[in-house]
Amino acid sequence: MIPDHGQEDRVRAAFARSRAAYPSSPAPVDRILSAARARRKRRRAAAAVTSAACVLGIGLAIPFLRPSHAGVGPERHPTPAASSPRVPAPAEASVQVIGKGRVDGHRWSVALEFHPTLPKGYTPPTFSDGTTAPGTSLLCQRMYIGGTRIDHQGGPWADCQPVTGTHDPRAAGEMGLWGLHDKGVSGSRLMVSNPEAEVAYGVLTLSDGTQVKAATVAVPGTTYRAWAAPIPNGRTITTVDQYDANHKRISHDTNWR
Repeated sequence: MIPDHGQEDRVRAAFARSRAAYPSSPAPVDRILSAARARRKRRRAAAAVTSAACVLGIGLAIPFLRPSHAGVGPERHPTPAASSPRVPAPAEASVQVIGKGRVDGHRWSVALEFHPTLPKGYTPPTFSDGTTAPGTSLLCQRMYIGGTRIDHQGGPWADCQPVTGTHDPRAAGEMGLWGLHDKGVSGSRLMVSNPEAEVAYGVLTLSDGTQVKAATVAVPGTTYRAWAAPIPNGRTITTVDQYDANHKRISHDTNWR
């Protein structure tokens, strides 16, 4: 077949006329760049919001994660924290110092000693009806004046009581005077309180007008707590007051001497 070059020329001419009749529009470069800039601004704004939220979240979390450190005795007078982080119960025997210092030239200290299980050699006390004190754990209150443990004559488990686990309410609510002479009524003495959970600190007002403040300290991982304060020889107690973390007085006692 012989090609028809005249027909080909006519087709090319028709195509040229059609293209001239409908010119193509220029690429929308400005619109594309504007849209890209708008998307970039939105991404930056979103990133700024996310970053601010992260910083705010960290700022809010810090007060809840920061552990509190209560003082260990009347020589330090911190304001106890309103809350503290949860601490796992001790797996072994642990000792928590409640208070320490000097009185009448002698060193004194009070500590709570918690045993998760009843130690070997310990025998629970027996009641008059023949039953023994219930408990699966042991809580001891170790008190020293001048290097001598109070009630050491009673053996290694004097001033210990059986408790059930780490949250036995029977261990709270007691207060006592302790010393090395005359059952704590003369000489250098220690006032020790095992308060309820809301008590943050105690204040002793002595006969000479001085006041001694003692913060409540707990055994980590338990609800067992205490505060301790010294009474110098020759002084008596006028009042014993206990306060919560907001400095609201919870109890007022004038029966101690």
